[in-house]
Amino acid sequence: MAYSSIVKPSVYFNTKLYTGNGGTQSITGVGFQSDFTWIKRRDTTNNHRVTDVIRGVTKEIYPDDPSAQDTRTGGLTAFGSDGFTVGDSAGYNANSGTYASWNWKANGQGSSNTDGSINTTYTSVNTTAGFSISKYTGTGSTATVGHGLGVTPKMIIFKNTSSSVDWRVYHEALGNTHRLCLNDTSASTDDDSAFNDTSPTSTVFTVGGSSSTNAGTMIAYCFAEKTGYSKFGSYTGNGNSNGPFVYTGFKPAFVIYKGAVGGNAVDNWEMADNKRSPYNGIENVLYPNLNSAEGTGVTTRIDMLSNGFKMRTNGSDYNGSGQTYIYMAFAEEPLVANSGNGVPATAR
Repeated sequence: MAYSSIVKPSVYFNTKLYTGNGGTQSITGVGFQSDFTWIKRRDTTNNHRVTDVIRGVTKEIYPDDPSAQDTRTGGLTAFGSDGFTVGDSAGYNANSGTYASWNWKANGQGSSNTDGSINTTYTSVNTTAGFSISKYTGTGSTATVGHGLGVTPKMIIFKNTSSSVDWRVYHEALGNTHRLCLNDTSASTDDDSAFNDTSPTSTVFTVGGSSSTNAGTMIAYCFAEKTGYSKFGSYTGNGNSNGPFVYTGFKPAFVIYKGAVGGNAVDNWEMADNKRSPYNGIENVLYPNLNSAEGTGVTTRIDMLSNGFKMRTNGSDYNGSGQTYIYMAFAEEPLVANSGNGVPATAR
C-alpha cells in the first residue's frame, strides 16, 4: 500500500475554476501562492497560457503554440497568497468566459543553481512536492543544468522563451534518447540533440545542441515522483471499453496523457481533472496542444479511482490497442497518508 507523507496534496497542486468579469479580478481559493499557473479558457477557442514566478507576471507562453514569450498587460498580473489576479485579456478574464487554472507551488523566485556547467539565473524548488522551475541561458553545446530537487526528475518540460521553437518534453518512460513535443501531435521521436542521450541525475539534467532545450533564454519545469502525490509513467492500450487500469497510489486530481509509441501515436495530448469533471465517466476534454474550446459530451475517456485511473472506451488518443501512452498525474488525496487519520481514499 502506498503511504504518503503529503497528507493534503491540494497545498502543492490545485485546480481552480472561475468565470471572467471583463475587468480586473482576484482569483482566490487556490489554497497557496502559486508559482506556476496554467490557464485555459474553456468556452471558446483561445490559447493555453502559462505564467510562472521566475519569468514574472504578465509574461506568457503557450503550451499549444511554439511562439516566444509575450507580455500581456491584461493577463496574470499578480500572484497572491491564495491565488492570483487577472486583468481584462480574453485569454484570462473575458466577461462571462469560463476558465480552468492548474496551479503548482514551487518556492518563490528562488536563486541561482550552480550544480551544472550552466549556472541558472534562478531555480525555484519545492523538494517536498518534487517540483522545480529553472531559468537559464542556452549555449548551443552539450551542457548540464541544476534542477535542485535532490532526486532524479521523471519528467521535464522545456521552452525556449526567446524564440519561436517547439516545446520539448523528457519523460523517463521513453528514455533519454527520445522526446515529445507539447505543442503538437507527434509521436515519440529519437533526438540526441535534445538531451544528449543522457538521463537526468539527482542534481542536474543534460541538454544537447537543440534550440528547443539549449539556446536563448530557457525555462525548464522539472517533476519528480512523490509517493501518494505524483506519478509519471506509461500504460499500454487494449483497444476496448474495458480499458487498462493505471495504478498511481492515490486518487487523481489531474491527469495528462499522450500516445507516444505505436501506429496511432500521432494524436493529441489530453487533460482531465476533478473540478471540470467531478463525477466519473469523464467527458470534459481539453487538449494541451490545441487552442480549441472544451469538448463536452464527447466519448467517455477515463474514470478516476481511489488508487489510480482507468480508461473506459477505445480511442487512438487514449486507448489504442498495443499502443504506449505516457502520463503525468497529481493527487486529490493519497491512498493512505502516514499521518492524520490514516483513512484510505475512496473512489468518486
